[in-house]
Amino acid sequence: MSQYKLGFIGAGAMAEAIISGVIKAGLYEPMEVIASDINEDRLFQVKQKLNICITKDNNEVMEKACIVIIAIKPQNFCDVAHKLISKPNKEQLIISIAAGISLSRLEKHFGSIPVIRVMPNTPALIGAGMAALCKGHFALDCHLEAAEKIFKSVGETVIIDEKLIDGVTGLSGSGPAYVYQFIEALADGGVLVGLPRKTAYLLAAQTVVGAGLMVLKTGLHPGELKDMVTSPGGTTIKAINVLEKSGFRAAVMDAVEAAYLKSKQMGLDGE
Repeated sequence: MSQYKLGFIGAGAMAEAIISGVIKAGLYEPMEVIASDINEDRLFQVKQKLNICITKDNNEVMEKACIVIIAIKPQNFCDVAHKLISKPNKEQLIISIAAGISLSRLEKHFGSIPVIRVMPNTPALIGAGMAALCKGHFALDCHLEAAEKIFKSVGETVIIDEKLIDGVTGLSGSGPAYVYQFIEALADGGVLVGLPRKTAYLLAAQTVVGAGLMVLKTGLHPGELKDMVTSPGGTTIKAINVLEKSGFRAAVMDAVEAAYLKSKQMGLDGE
């Protein structure tokens, strides 16, 4: 019988966010969670914040946790996986959030066991994340449901086929960075016309939050919502005309495609 219900190999910021989310949601008690990391200082930080169990031994996590989340950088995956003397059993569930590591690679390393691949994003750190999940060949619906509960504790989830996950990486995985850049540019525009910097950042950030919620809450097409703000001959249509002339939409689409292609290449390089 597993000693812990949930284990993490890797205790970085995303792992901490997930641990905090599942504890706040009441899915697991702190003492039901164990995490490992090569950085001892990092482990003690997580221990101090969340009161979970910690270890420097990845094998202990693999031996003692019912669900194991692989939360390491993708470039470290092979090294970590090859050093795992303890192999998971068919009663365990492996969840990987390592970008570019395919289900086939995970199953090659861990064997014929249930595996779920997840692409989360950094707003999970404040409980507003977006995660896409896909299941491996040996995973059942019950395994997918268990993984979904974990990631719903830090945001929203969507179930996809693995063939779409590179697209998810390009859009929502990398997407927060595009939005931060837009917020910075929007605030710079405010400063350009005389607004104080602090006020400009507040206006820009809350405008993005509010616009996103309008899309989610109303169910209206973004174009329709845009038209609601755009009066004939008004300020907004003048601004939109400038964005269109500057290739704003094409640049965003190209950015998503570039991140998608990079994610796809990362997966191929590791095969």
